[in-house]
Amino acid sequence: MILLGKFLLLKMIKLRLKRFGKKKEASYRIVACNSTSRRDGRPLEELGFYNPRTKETRLDTEALRKRLTQGAQPTDVVRTLLEKGGLIEKKVRNSVNIAKANLEKEKIAKAKSEEAESTIKEKESKSEEA
Repeated sequence: MILLGKFLLLKMIKLRLKRFGKKKEASYRIVACNSTSRRDGRPLEELGFYNPRTKETRLDTEALRKRLTQGAQPTDVVRTLLEKGGLIEKKVRNSVNIAKANLEKEKIAKAKSEEAESTIKEKESKSEEA
């Protein structure tokens, strides 16, 4: 917290990825930093490692739990890494529910259109026979 005159500024702590490594061979460190700091700026604490090419993940579970209890907010990518590591519960996102509902609607609409086509074909075949 920073006090500026009458205003109180809260600096939120984010759990995010910090890029390092060669060009096109990036690896990432999971770090805790202020929400206003740069992507590769100096972090408050390094909490883990993630290599997307080999899918290697190392997490400092005690330090991550400590930061999460302090109110640190993970980014979406870090959240999925923590969910896979078992540190936080999987959160069903609203977009996933919407996508599932849309798939169901499409299946129902497709089934109705197929049913309508089959009845039309049956009527045509009956009219040809007569």
